[in-house]
Amino acid sequence: MISDFAAAHLHLERACHYLRGDDETSSMARAALDILIDAIVAAQYKRPPADIVEFPRTAKRQ
Repeated sequence: MISDFAAAHLHLERACHYLRGDDETSSMARAALDILIDAIVAAQYKRPPADIVEFPRTAKRQ
């Protein structure tokens, strides 16, 4: 199963929008969601390791 990072990002952004209160709990929840959003974005744009292709070496001149 493949994760849908874009959808997760959207839902977390919406959660931040709904927690727009000035109270301490809302502020702490938004801070925690910001950390999750950063992790989702990092996972969403992470590239797989690249394959290294070696070029053929030329013969040495004598």
